[in-house]
Amino acid sequence: MSLVRRARPEDAREVLRLRQVMIDAVSPHPAAGSWHDRSLPTLRERLADPAGPFAAFVVDHPERPGALAALAAGTVEYRIGHANNPTGAVGFVFSVATDPGTRRRGYARACVVDGLLTWFRERGAGKIQLTASAEALPLYESLGFRPKPDPLMELVL
Repeated sequence: MSLVRRARPEDAREVLRLRQVMIDAVSPHPAAGSWHDRSLPTLRERLADPAGPFAAFVVDHPERPGALAALAAGTVEYRIGHANNPTGAVGFVFSVATDPGTRRRGYARACVVDGLLTWFRERGAGKIQLTASAEALPLYESLGFRPKPDPLMELVL
């Protein structure tokens, strides 16, 4: 039996805590956590919508009731189809994190494999994309992810 479950609205604060753990590992910011209260209502709303394009999968912390040990979150978006993905459904993994005290137990891998990848398949996603930290590369490579040559560009509004 898998330890992974779909995150619920009442998990929202812990989901934000683990997202902050991931953000701090990649790009620490002096205002870390200052955005959580503003983000909380929207996250709760998204977690309450099982048919929506967003999902988060978690493992409960084994020693701290009410806390989470790991998180994997993502979305499914529609792009006009093409030969390699006729339906146009694309999955994006954007938040995978493990509580520092529960690392090296396979929790993040389980959240990705038993949670997100299964969810993406059920929604017909023909490809899955993500941005990986150097520390996370071995996990994603072991799951079959490969780097793309396409350069990513971004505009912040």
